[in-house]
Amino acid sequence: MDIGIALPQYGGHARPERIAPFAREAEEAGFGWLWVGDRSLTPVAPRDIYPGYTPENPYPPGFRTFLDPLTTLTVAAAATSRIRLATSTLNAPWYPPLLLARTLTTLDRVSAGRLVVGLGLGWMRDEYTAVGADFGRRGALLDEALDVLRGIWSAEVFGHEGAHWSIPGAHFGLRPSRPGGPPVLLGGLSPAAMRRVGRRADGWAGVALPRGAGAALWDIARKAAEEAGRDPDGLARHIRHNVAAGASAAEIAAVLDGVRASGADSCFLDLQQSVAGPEEALELGIEVLERLRHG
Repeated sequence: MDIGIALPQYGGHARPERIAPFAREAEEAGFGWLWVGDRSLTPVAPRDIYPGYTPENPYPPGFRTFLDPLTTLTVAAAATSRIRLATSTLNAPWYPPLLLARTLTTLDRVSAGRLVVGLGLGWMRDEYTAVGADFGRRGALLDEALDVLRGIWSAEVFGHEGAHWSIPGAHFGLRPSRPGGPPVLLGGLSPAAMRRVGRRADGWAGVALPRGAGAALWDIARKAAEEAGRDPDGLARHIRHNVAAGASAAEIAAVLDGVRASGADSCFLDLQQSVAGPEEALELGIEVLERLRHG
């Protein structure tokens, strides 16, 4: 199982000058992936609360400072040559899909085909309000965005007429590094999200869960793939582990051992809520990596 690490992007880790050296050092240490997340704003009085938090403390304080995900990945791409670059997850309904396709295709080319696109829906209604997107239609928006991305990546002349976006037939000379575009993962933890993974995606951008819960969700995706005439064995699983503050390298490695035993293709560490800054995150991440190599 490949091991990845989240780039310094939010809270006390949101230090732009550290992105490039962090990416280079992670590649040199042997990590296989660099990951980013997506956050548009952190409201003063949110209508939705981050899982595990309370109305008095509705989300991690670090969310108040958040670097743009695709700019962060572009800096990392320019500083590295082998490590793969991915999003877990980019909230597709916030973006006009035509412009999203242009940005992702550019990043795919800049990185020489190392990009993997993880897309999701998010969980906070206030973020949708702020970007003018309809939270109640987020699933339909994601499906239509997928149609546009796949169309632009598959044809040099493409047009689209949908419920939410209209794109006149146009030439798309900026081509992705591989036919059909970069691999697309989809996030989510609901049965509907997992069925969409099985029907439409190359894999799942998941999170570390108790083994039974994760297996049950994965079974839903596999069944949906079979029903859609797709090979369920072709689906990949890329898992995020949000490391709690104070967790030791041994404790983190034990979680990753469990993810590996589940058959996942990769797991990445987000240490931005567990240590003070990017230097500590990379140091702890490398210690975990060494434990997994030799344990």
